[in-house]
Amino acid sequence: MMPLSLANVGEENIIKKVGGNPEVKKHLENLGFVVGGNVKVISTLGGNVIVNVKETRVAISEEMARKIMV
Repeated sequence: MMPLSLANVGEENIIKKVGGNPEVKKHLENLGFVVGGNVKVISTLGGNVIVNVKETRVAISEEMARKIMV
């Protein structure tokens, strides 16, 4: 298990755990980051990560990406 911020670009990953306080977890779940879901890193820029999750592209900060374990 590793944080999403360390995942390779173009690699399909399965979300194993979503961390953070309840507010952060709810926010990430609303964006589509749910345990068991697929996530693919499209690109990284200055620590920020653009991912494909549930057929949608989402940009998240490095801090948020560290809370998502794949």
